[in-house]
Amino acid sequence: MTAEEMYQEFILDLYRNPSNKGALENPQIKARDVNHSCGDIIEIHANVNGSSIKDIKFSGKGCAISQASTELLVESVKNKHLEEIKNITKEQVLEMLGIPISAFRLKCALLGLKVLKLGVYNYLGEKLEDDNLS
Repeated sequence: MTAEEMYQEFILDLYRNPSNKGALENPQIKARDVNHSCGDIIEIHANVNGSSIKDIKFSGKGCAISQASTELLVESVKNKHLEEIKNITKEQVLEMLGIPISAFRLKCALLGLKVLKLGVYNYLGEKLEDDNLS
């Protein structure tokens, strides 16, 4: 099995067996968005303790890339400071995925990041600019 095949299997496993999928009751952070080009939907719920993520879950439907990417992202931000989350780059998310992503699938891979940042910026009462998504 090649390294790329192993990563593809890893992505499919995250898609089939996510550990952070679900919803939180009365979340402090709630955001949702859709990738209209392929129909992916992601919603993120989170609670904050001080200025860090305490609990976080996501729900949605879509391709394995969007769901696995969001699973990895959600896992990586537990207990992180909101300012750290605001600074996560698309390159960091793509590195977490560990497989080459075509230009067509880039929106799929980054939808979770967009939703997470929308929620955090909204919670902080700040406006998310397009340049904050990268």
